[in-house]
Amino acid sequence: MSSNRIGVVGAGTMGQGIAQVLAASGCEVQLYDVADEQLERAKGGIGKGLDKLVAKERLSSEDRDSALKRLETTSKLEDLKECEIIIEAAPENEELKERLFRDLSQLGKEVILASNTSSLSLTQLAAVCDQPERVVGMHFFNPVPVLKLVEVIRAEQTSDATVKKIEQLAEKMGKTAVPIADSPGFAVNRLLVPMINEAAFLVQENAATPEAIDQAMKLGAAHPMGPLALADLIGLDVCLSIMEVLQQGFGDPKYRPCPLLKRMVAAGYLGRKSGRGFYHYE
Repeated sequence: MSSNRIGVVGAGTMGQGIAQVLAASGCEVQLYDVADEQLERAKGGIGKGLDKLVAKERLSSEDRDSALKRLETTSKLEDLKECEIIIEAAPENEELKERLFRDLSQLGKEVILASNTSSLSLTQLAAVCDQPERVVGMHFFNPVPVLKLVEVIRAEQTSDATVKKIEQLAEKMGKTAVPIADSPGFAVNRLLVPMINEAAFLVQENAATPEAIDQAMKLGAAHPMGPLALADLIGLDVCLSIMEVLQQGFGDPKYRPCPLLKRMVAAGYLGRKSGRGFYHYE
């Protein structure tokens, strides 16, 4: 097992961003996904992301080339067995994540399993593993190469040594690790997504247009991006999933998902990734 080899499970937007930052930070990265075509897209996306850093003179051409050489892809989960830390960045689906953690926990007793879940219980994920003390939350924010925060979520079973390792990795990646208890939505999403949900209620009630809401929050609350443009960036399906976790976890009606948000997700209007959300995208 290599102390400098990190596995990333899931080659979607978040997995791609995590893998890019890891490789640029000097780590050997093993990026896993079940779909070979998704791995190819991720490699292309990571290359473009590193090229942007070179163009902005934040990374040298030599360091870009070295980072790409440190990136390997695989569609075989067992290829991650030499990794010291594996970061799971699969879709926000409880059943999928539990199945992955069961399989990952069989790779070795020393491996640390970190989940990028944005709202699910780390204690519950740890409970399905043979070494629950090695399970921890490592919640990144999109876009990963830009945003500095990592919420480090300690499950009931997580050991101090595991938390320390994850904090060290976050620092190596140039991130700031903030400790958060294992509670539905953690900290940022528990505050942020209900605001997005309330903005959707404003649109549903014809109180204001998405453009007016976003302009008001940018000019009146100094937000760099309005809540509905941010919802489109995050993905409306992800926002809805988080609201459902909050509602189920706390049983409080204030977390009731906006019916408009539910209808938009049902219609496939998921935001930027689908070309349409609260705004239209080419």
